[in-house]
Amino acid sequence: MADTLVIAIGGNAILKEGQRGTVEEQFENVNACCAPIVDLYAKGYRIVLVHGNGPQVGNILLQVEAAADTVAPQTIDLCGAQTQGQLGYMLQRSVHNMFQRKHIQGKITSVVTQVIVDPADPAFQNPTKPIGPFYTEERARQIQAEHPEAVLKEDSGRGWRRVVASPKPLRIIERDSVRSLLDQNHIVVSGGGGGIPVAIEDGHYVGVEAVVDKDLVAAIIARDLSADKLVILTGVDQVFVDFGKPTQRPIPRMTVSQAKQYMDQGQFPAGSMKPKIEAALGYLASGGKEVLITSIDKLSQALEGTSGTVICNDN
Repeated sequence: MADTLVIAIGGNAILKEGQRGTVEEQFENVNACCAPIVDLYAKGYRIVLVHGNGPQVGNILLQVEAAADTVAPQTIDLCGAQTQGQLGYMLQRSVHNMFQRKHIQGKITSVVTQVIVDPADPAFQNPTKPIGPFYTEERARQIQAEHPEAVLKEDSGRGWRRVVASPKPLRIIERDSVRSLLDQNHIVVSGGGGGIPVAIEDGHYVGVEAVVDKDLVAAIIARDLSADKLVILTGVDQVFVDFGKPTQRPIPRMTVSQAKQYMDQGQFPAGSMKPKIEAALGYLASGGKEVLITSIDKLSQALEGTSGTVICNDN
């Protein structure tokens, strides 16, 4: 059987910083992301795509805020579900068009994916994930009065933002559906935006106002599918030590022990590479085989061993 890849793509790859976010801009970015994915599919790889949704869900929350006086606000889990449909459609359309141009008899399907989280996760006691628009202090106080459960914090002098919990994902509910589609030779889009967080209460699923890290979700999908590789795409083609310094150097390969040493040294910033390394270590600790971190334009070369950073178990 061909190798199974779980590939995590950041939401910023689809809506880049500084762009207005027009449909044309996003489809252009999606096409650039999908081209190497389609090439890998044509080579026989089994592929699951996990995408981020940070910029997209932020825009939806801006729309919710702008229409708050005329349309009932939506919960964050519903906003996340909207981005799964939006980005799933964009990925499907782009890939289908590439299949036609390249004369490939291929299939791609998006799965609206729920991810189970523990309501007792400590993250719920300390919300840290900023989402949505910036508010003035006056508007923040108004929102706080209208929604006492909401948590708003001042963000580096730029205004006030809502912050939500970012709990650890436990498993996705639709994993059997993903596995079935994969076995039928579909590219499967799953866990978009980190999945829609749900908790179990009295034997029922209930939506949770939270945001789950998409790399962590990609790791548990890779775990549950026994994937051959977890591939995390980012803005650089390799992981570096001393990033941005004159002593900067790439790391072509590192073991779990080496990765932990680098983390202890503070080499991987919390808002940048650290979550990706943590996702990689979690996947490997659960029995995963290998993690590859690279950029979308170097994906093919990285799979051939000429680019990217490989993280593997010590043995």
